[in-house]
Amino acid sequence: MSLPGTLFLRPPPTAPPERLAAFRIILGAFVVSYLVVRMPVFLELGTREPSRFDPAGAFQWIDRPFRGTANTALLVMTLATGVAFTLGWRFRVTGPVFAVVLLLLTSHRSSWGQLLHFENLMVLHVITIAGFRAADAWSLDVRRRNNRVVAPAPDVRYGFPLQLASVVVVVTYVIAGVAKLRYGGLEWLTGDSLRNHIAYSATRVELLGGRSSPLAASLVSNARILRPIAAVTVLIELAAPLALIGRRFRNVWVASAWFMHLGVLAFMFIGFPSPLLLVAFAPMFDLEHVGERVEAYVRGTFVRLDPS
Repeated sequence: MSLPGTLFLRPPPTAPPERLAAFRIILGAFVVSYLVVRMPVFLELGTREPSRFDPAGAFQWIDRPFRGTANTALLVMTLATGVAFTLGWRFRVTGPVFAVVLLLLTSHRSSWGQLLHFENLMVLHVITIAGFRAADAWSLDVRRRNNRVVAPAPDVRYGFPLQLASVVVVVTYVIAGVAKLRYGGLEWLTGDSLRNHIAYSATRVELLGGRSSPLAASLVSNARILRPIAAVTVLIELAAPLALIGRRFRNVWVASAWFMHLGVLAFMFIGFPSPLLLVAFAPMFDLEHVGERVEAYVRGTFVRLDPS
């Protein structure tokens, strides 16, 4: 069988419900935390001059910005449904609703001229699992129905959304690599494209009153160092499908991608929180083992605190 067939046409794997539930919790906690940290930015969107609005994403169909109360209400609803999504409370309703309002909120923010690629990935991940049974374990829905119910057995319905979320990650990295070659050509690999990009980023930050990376000046002055780094960057992005083959390939690729993002942070002070915190790569791993350890620790803590 060919490599593409091996990756995308093989039957979806089975997985325990705890694995999908763990990804739901990790993803939901990350998104809610991100929205809380960026709350001033999202609130400020409702006060901007409408003439600066350029519809993107879902707002291409709405074609006008949310102002004042409407913008605030959208943010509050996204946070509320995000908490419900994370806790697994009435997930069949709150899951899809959270996916829709998060898409609207991030599309609204993107419509003012700045596209954040990691935002797109986290939205795609929420959309990917929102319509599946991601709350069949470790959720308030399970406790509400019956706390003594035995968790369902491993099934394709828990493995497929995780596989789909992993494919989404792989496709986004491949698109990034192809885009570099499409717009920069071989010059990205052998020329000064990366050097110019670092120089532009540092200059822009300083002109806006910010602080650029102390490594930027040294790197711009040593173009020979950047050329192999640029080639490795494209190689890592185009090699993303290897992460779907097996554990060893996955581990090597995820580590390489993480170090690549760490380099971007060090060279340009540009951070991609979802990959850096490993949230983007979470669906590729057996997360239930981490959850089981956390659950055992929490139970042990309550036992020690119980005076009886």
